[in-house]
Amino acid sequence: MVVTSPGKFTTPTTPPSAAVTTTATASGPTLHARKARSARTPGRSTPTRSAAARRRDLPAALVLILPAVAGFAVFFAYPTLRGIYLSFTDFHVLSPPQWVGLANFHQMFGDDVFWHSLLVTVYFVALSVFFGTLISLVTAVVLHRVTRSSLLRGVILLPFLISNVIAALVWQWMLDPSLGIVNSVLKHLTGHSILFFGSGGWAIPSLAAISVWKWMGYYALLIFAGLQTIPPTIYEAGRVDGASEIQMFRRLTVPLLRPILVMVVVLTVINSFQVFDIVQVTTRGGPANASNVLQMYIYDKAFRQFDFGYAATLSLALFALLITVTFTQLRLARANESDLN
Repeated sequence: MVVTSPGKFTTPTTPPSAAVTTTATASGPTLHARKARSARTPGRSTPTRSAAARRRDLPAALVLILPAVAGFAVFFAYPTLRGIYLSFTDFHVLSPPQWVGLANFHQMFGDDVFWHSLLVTVYFVALSVFFGTLISLVTAVVLHRVTRSSLLRGVILLPFLISNVIAALVWQWMLDPSLGIVNSVLKHLTGHSILFFGSGGWAIPSLAAISVWKWMGYYALLIFAGLQTIPPTIYEAGRVDGASEIQMFRRLTVPLLRPILVMVVVLTVINSFQVFDIVQVTTRGGPANASNVLQMYIYDKAFRQFDFGYAATLSLALFALLITVTFTQLRLARANESDLN
């Protein structure tokens, strides 16, 4: 204590430097202990709590994914490997497969029906891709710029929810030359009807129209989702520059939708190359093989002529063709790039 005057005392004040020194001295061992506890010994890895939890959850995760893995192995992996093996054999169901090497592939390259079916399939794919993408794009732009009714989107999506067989049956009735509503209207307007499925020139366009109608709603919604990612300021800048709606569609909308359009085109190509059910229900490959697409030819070889070895060879050729076309499209169209970046 310090005596300031008679009868008065004051408590001495600790200098700031001393306080800091005292605090540092008191807290020094604690900080050092914390650092020592948190330090890891070199060469040893201390498992974290999350890693231990993951190891405990591993058995449960394996049990949960086991049905999916088993289903994939039984219904996808094994049939694929079995089909690749059968493509090198002569297999007619009632006799065991006999290894023939590349004989089936030599037969395929010299098969005129195979090349005709491939050309018919390419014709169907070209019509489906061009008109399907164009109609889906226009529909999506109308939904985005004119109306945003959820009811209208649901109505457009309805054809996609219908099975291919039901869609083919409905259109077969509508396009019937005697009782179909479409031919009734055409006969009233022009005086004659059209054999949509009975004419070699109309068979593939009619099948392509059914396919476009079936998938148009699904592709339109995909493009509609892509349109919502385009900032509105881009269109506002276009209006300021005096661009019309058509010019903005050509120079803004289409380039900015390139990744989505590439995805739609790739999906359309894959689905169109594998068309079977609507052909089987409506034309069955006729008339005179005018609609005998590649899947129909494979089905005929496998389940009518029971030549499963050659049918497996045709399936393997179709698989290789789809892989080549898909990767070529993705590479040429730069699907992983976007002008919005």
